[in-house]
Amino acid sequence: MQSPNLFSRRQFLRGSFFAAAATGLFPAIVPSSVFGANPPNSRIQIGQIGCGRIASSMDLPGILKHGIARVVAVCDVDSRRLALAREKVQSHYTPRKTDRSDDVKTFADYRELLASAGIDAVAISTPDHWHAEPVVAAALAGKDIYVQKPLTMTLNEGRMVSDIVRGKKCAFQIGSQQRSSNQFRLACELVRNGRLGKLHTIRIGLPTDPAGDEEPVMAVPANLNFDRWLGSTPLVPYTEKRVHPQNSIDDRPGWLRIESYCLGMITGWGSHHVDIGHWGMGTEQTGPLEAEAHAEFPKKGLWNVHGPYHIEMKYANGVTMVIDNKLPNGVRFEGAEGWIFVTRGGEKTTASDPATAFGKALEASNPAILSSKIGPTEVHLHHSTDHHLDWLTSIRTRQAAVTNPEAAHRSTSACIIGWIAMKLGRKLRWDPAAEKFVGDEEANRLLARPQRAPYGINALLKKI
Repeated sequence: MQSPNLFSRRQFLRGSFFAAAATGLFPAIVPSSVFGANPPNSRIQIGQIGCGRIASSMDLPGILKHGIARVVAVCDVDSRRLALAREKVQSHYTPRKTDRSDDVKTFADYRELLASAGIDAVAISTPDHWHAEPVVAAALAGKDIYVQKPLTMTLNEGRMVSDIVRGKKCAFQIGSQQRSSNQFRLACELVRNGRLGKLHTIRIGLPTDPAGDEEPVMAVPANLNFDRWLGSTPLVPYTEKRVHPQNSIDDRPGWLRIESYCLGMITGWGSHHVDIGHWGMGTEQTGPLEAEAHAEFPKKGLWNVHGPYHIEMKYANGVTMVIDNKLPNGVRFEGAEGWIFVTRGGEKTTASDPATAFGKALEASNPAILSSKIGPTEVHLHHSTDHHLDWLTSIRTRQAAVTNPEAAHRSTSACIIGWIAMKLGRKLRWDPAAEKFVGDEEANRLLARPQRAPYGINALLKKI
């Protein structure tokens, strides 16, 4: 019997994702809770996949506070975290005397959650190496999708994810929540409307992560399915600092510092700021033409993501994007008539984020730039002040949210291109249409990674 969370073979062949995504032939699958008998009174049924630090501090609170949605299921490979997430959701609803005829369901396997009846949408808050596969599976199962950034670990995965999610017409949002902050939208509108004159440079400052020591091999905790946590990455021995703390959900996990599971701050923070750079210069559907970089990488120890680095990428519009750990954390747009610097203004995503210096939320070379009014006939960007509500509204209305799959792919892929330039230490030429490096097969080999069966996008699509 075919798993209900995937397309049938006939459906798949009729709408081959590569061809149909490009031609728009995939039919839209709309959750019943959106266009049911009483859509204004129906609540969107949400399944939470991944119940760690970001889910606990951002995504679950961001969804639970909105009455148009109800979290009905949670999923994690760590049974302790799964139990904590269920308790968090149940305790949110109980004091409000919400109908609890259906208690929150728990799953250790995301595929079983997707197959569960009555789930309209999923929020995916897993480690980076576990983004692509559940996003694709959710799209093919007809679910709307919120996923944490970066979109994928490899550029080839990103292309497949964008094509499939767009082809399925899912209501989509990626956790690039800076787009739902007023100062970032205003900065990008001012740049897009020429308040800086001809834009020539974007400077992005990001933090770095420290290297680590060698860590002892440990017994796998009984509450953790370590093989499933590893997913498509190589099979390696367990040690706590490879995965996440066993006695804390708030502390920063070790996987953020290991290249098998995360590329480091270039995607961790970079996907936020590069996204704003693309939004400001209107290059959300393309990428750079050239990339050149150098970086320091640890030579020993468990934690092996990059340390200090410098990247320069050139775009077809003549803009050079500079990314450097020595620059202030934020995005600085520089044009012929001035500059704008925008950042979070001291805001941290979670309490355990690395310490970093922030300036004011929004500054300019001339204060008059910031007070300039955007006229009715000028460019007005999507207005969102609540990232999760913006996604839920998109589910209801079927109108696009402030982020979209292709923009998410292009901001992530620019970071990956920078990472590849860091690894190779030489200038690379990039074709943003073909999404290949020009005349450099060594660089092109880094656009994908082997996937350990039975996990990964390749294995998922092979089963269909």
